[in-house]
Amino acid sequence: MMKNISILPADTYSVINKTVINDTDRKIVSMLYQPIIGFTAASLYFTLLDDLDKSSLMSEDQTHHHLMATMQLKLEDIVIAREKLEGVGLIKTYLKKGTINNYVYLVFSPISASDFFNHPILNIVLYNNLGKKEYEKLLNYYKIPRINLKDYEEITCNFDDVFTSVRGNVIEMNEDITKRDSNNIQINKSVDFNLLISSIPENMINEKTFNKDTRELINALSFTYNLTTLDMQNLIRNSLNEKGMIDKTLLRKSCRDYYQFDNNGNLPTLIYNKQPDHLKKPTGDSSKWGRMVYAFENLTPYQFLKAKYKGAEPTDRDKRLIESLLVDQKMNPGVVNVLIAYVLKINNEQLKKSYVETIAGQWKRLNIETVEEAMRSTEKEHKKLKKKLSESKQTAPRKTKTENSVPAWFDKEQNAETPSETDRVAFDELDKILEELV
Repeated sequence: MMKNISILPADTYSVINKTVINDTDRKIVSMLYQPIIGFTAASLYFTLLDDLDKSSLMSEDQTHHHLMATMQLKLEDIVIAREKLEGVGLIKTYLKKGTINNYVYLVFSPISASDFFNHPILNIVLYNNLGKKEYEKLLNYYKIPRINLKDYEEITCNFDDVFTSVRGNVIEMNEDITKRDSNNIQINKSVDFNLLISSIPENMINEKTFNKDTRELINALSFTYNLTTLDMQNLIRNSLNEKGMIDKTLLRKSCRDYYQFDNNGNLPTLIYNKQPDHLKKPTGDSSKWGRMVYAFENLTPYQFLKAKYKGAEPTDRDKRLIESLLVDQKMNPGVVNVLIAYVLKINNEQLKKSYVETIAGQWKRLNIETVEEAMRSTEKEHKKLKKKLSESKQTAPRKTKTENSVPAWFDKEQNAETPSETDRVAFDELDKILEELV
């Protein structure tokens, strides 16, 4: 995955059609994908298709300014829309760097309505975003009417009933002919199948139990419901049938029930869990401030919180609090990281919900969107606190925990340090970096 790639209006792109798009596909994107990816991303998908001539499989080179003018959008909004299309498998993006960067966008078909409504991720998110009533309307729209053919006899002809084979020329198969092609959703998170399989008695499974399709389903369910390998063990064991195969329908239901039990009946929703590129500080600042900003921007709130737990799994309560900031408050992930660090430091490593929500509300009213804005806000609040303490009438005021334990970015002078990696925050260095963060 590319990170921190600066894109300019003058950068060019071309569109390659990897599939055959029909009216049904367009309707599926509008009705099923759009409630998940949003109107802008769906519009970008159709705009890229429009860049292709009807008889062409590859567009002419265009500038991204063309997209900005056509869609009347800022470039950063187009980039976010493109990433959403990539996330759900509707496009793939390739980059060739140069004086003017050139992008290639490969466009794929949406999956069928049947596959969509049986997808372990997309189906759940669609239900969660639309609600039960709207979801059932869509489901009924795509349902095939059932006709009772019990009293009917099938009289359909077979191919050889109609056609006769005759001598003719032999031709080679051609693999380059256009065909319908959809792209699978890619998920980085993966279950430890060695640990998983070793935990199940051998007499309960066979060599076909964990085939490719089943592994992909398990990974997808693990991602959707944020389940660990240990969580999946019992759920899978309870989904095995007498033949040693996993009942996929039962496993889906078990994972859903498990999640809802821990989340007050709510279903999961996908969140934009990394700071958007257009809200990141340009790379290259090797000062301590720059390193701290980089770490906050390039870690998900879950990764950051887990690091504060020294690699252990955060409590469900803390995870729900973070999810609330991202989903309900619609705060950017990097800003949430600063908030986590600040509150933990001034509250003796406790995430007090009332305190977190108070600061979150203030930052939303101040329209704080970037990591640096959040860090400077904490500096400002700390100065106010120090001023109040200095104006206190107490003759010998005792220093408070809040005054002593402040984030490192409150220091006026930062020493320049060269980071060991400027383009990646390695997990094995995380503890060291976090020591500097707070």
